[in-house]
Amino acid sequence: MHGQDSVASVFETQAKGEIAEIFADIRKVLGTSVVNLIWRHLATMPGALPWTWATVRPLYLGAAPLHAESIRRTIAVPDLPGFSADTLLAAGIDESDQAIIRNVLDSYQYTNALALTVLSALLAHFEPRAADAVTAADAAPKPSGVRIPELPPMDALDPEVARLVTELNGFGEDTEPQLIASMYRHLAYWPAYLALVRTMLVPLQADGRLDALTRSTRSLGHAHGHMLASHLKPAAPPDTLAAALKSCRLFVEHPIARMTGLCALIRRATPE
Repeated sequence: MHGQDSVASVFETQAKGEIAEIFADIRKVLGTSVVNLIWRHLATMPGALPWTWATVRPLYLGAAPLHAESIRRTIAVPDLPGFSADTLLAAGIDESDQAIIRNVLDSYQYTNALALTVLSALLAHFEPRAADAVTAADAAPKPSGVRIPELPPMDALDPEVARLVTELNGFGEDTEPQLIASMYRHLAYWPAYLALVRTMLVPLQADGRLDALTRSTRSLGHAHGHMLASHLKPAAPPDTLAAALKSCRLFVEHPIARMTGLCALIRRATPE
């Protein structure tokens, strides 16, 4: 297990045997260089990761990318002025670093919307309820395959940066945050950028627009997951099914829904 995450998890470099093989397959199927926390957390429950990944993997290879792209296109992102290129340069963030920041944001924007879609489908299969009518996008982007920096542990951050990450993690959350979003930790390589992000988000947090963004993104995820739920054909579940579904619900309704919306907002504010 890895003590630097906010929940129990198997760190990628410590994975062995079947877990390591599944992590490698997740990276291959998603076309990303990192395994998101939800999968590393499920790996701590006997049988949960193999069963969950086997259940939702066909969605990733099937219709899920089109539904995830529909979510990205229809998120109700508040209209805000973005950061200018000169603002970032004046903050000491050169063009090379700006490119890496865009890669980090693009990676999370790609994987979060997909996770929101497929895990919402899993929850809708076992816990069906009414949902709004939605449609899939007509096309979806392919993963960039660009590697992003290694995720820094919280205790490796300067104290003020760790506090900033923790503060940002509460924005748009309508309950007490139980999980620290990995995206902010990834962006902690550039504290000045995080400081600009905080300055941009504070008014939206104060007037409730970030909470509204999370709720609307959560609803989008449920609606698209509801449409995909009928495609699932799960095998006999493990004894840890209840715990796995509880974890999926926690991640979907809170950090994944929250960060799908916030990443879209922050990415839009970041110049090309």
